[in-house]
Amino acid sequence: MWLEKLIELVGKEKVIISESQRERLSKDYYWYSPVLFEELKDKVADCAVKPISIEEIKEIVTFAVANKVSVTIRGAGTGNYGQAIPLKGGIVLDLTKLDKLLELTESTVKVQAGMRLGALEKTLRKQGKELRIYPSTFMTSTVGGFLCGGSGGIGSIRWGNLWDGNIIGVTVMTFEGEPRIFEVVGEEMEDYIHNYGTTGIVLEAILPVEEKQEWTQHIISFPTFKEAVKFGDELAHNEAITKRLVSVCEWPIPSHFHSLKNVLQDDKSITMLEIEESCLKDLQLLVDKYSGTSDLIIPASNYHKGLKVSDFTWNHATLWAHKHGENMTYLQARFKVDQIFEQMDTLREKFGEEIQFHFEYIKIKGEITPASLPVILYQSKERLYEIIDFCRSIGVEINDPHTYLLGFGGYNLKMEQIMKKKQENDPFDLLNPGKIPVKQESEII
Repeated sequence: MWLEKLIELVGKEKVIISESQRERLSKDYYWYSPVLFEELKDKVADCAVKPISIEEIKEIVTFAVANKVSVTIRGAGTGNYGQAIPLKGGIVLDLTKLDKLLELTESTVKVQAGMRLGALEKTLRKQGKELRIYPSTFMTSTVGGFLCGGSGGIGSIRWGNLWDGNIIGVTVMTFEGEPRIFEVVGEEMEDYIHNYGTTGIVLEAILPVEEKQEWTQHIISFPTFKEAVKFGDELAHNEAITKRLVSVCEWPIPSHFHSLKNVLQDDKSITMLEIEESCLKDLQLLVDKYSGTSDLIIPASNYHKGLKVSDFTWNHATLWAHKHGENMTYLQARFKVDQIFEQMDTLREKFGEEIQFHFEYIKIKGEITPASLPVILYQSKERLYEIIDFCRSIGVEINDPHTYLLGFGGYNLKMEQIMKKKQENDPFDLLNPGKIPVKQESEII
């Protein structure tokens, strides 16, 4: 009965009820995980709505609270953990039509949550500016989706992740009978960053912008993976070389990059880079030091035109392996900086090429960190968690990407604080319900 009332309220043309469209708008990239695929493949919303204004969102929220209908907020659905999948049916609220750039200053940009990061970056670069960080899926992902479901990406080697001052403020709407709208800044934003849209609806965001740089793109191969890692590590720590991306992939991961088959050398591990063009001489000295070979150079004049090196980094590397490999999935890991080779050797001895190594160099609170997205040959859920348990036993931290439960995937979220904010802003637990675990605080990672 509530669906008929909703159609009466907002108009038949705005309520999406076709099976194929509901299925599409109810899913994200959860299938990166075979575990999540089995758990979530049958979850579908009863309908979807694409509001075009904040007033329409407010109207739908008021309706949903009055009728006790759950609502899941969605951007472009590029997340990997089932963040945007409705566990209890209800309404999917697609915010991609709220896509306006509201204000640009010398140091900030204010945008609506549905604006795509690729469009925003393109607009900024025309104005001599650029974003600090964005995910490898930036051409399709939205600002709100990234802030509520992501963590870092291209630019994180220089600027860190979302928690490192890369959001100035957000505008939030609560999920109450009379929704409140307010601005959030400072530490209070942690109640809304990477929480899957469970504590409120992020409507707008203010992000820092920087002066545009001229980025060249590179793929460099090395005789061994350890040399590639040593090169990547020294480059990451070299502040004289301005960089936006340092990504290292062990062979055979690059064998799945079909668009690069005419570029890459067989059996060679690679680094993928974005480097400011004034730093190329220093870069070459470092390449020569580690016996690297330049396989591809894309000049700054072709930045974000056609082939992009970033399309093979971060979880795009997993996507290529999933598409062209057999039963491939991934983990999110963090190795100890001073034990990285010992830990890799221990894992290789135990699991062979079930684990294929992939590092993204980033800053976390100012410290260079080799974040890892190893590709895993999937055999079973039991085997996957055997690998996870063994990693943890030798000091390799794991953020589990095979759960949709907030807090169990890591990121050091302040779960007690998030739970309190959830109760305050969404008292009937209608906003993306089921994603916050019903566990004691001590049980949450």
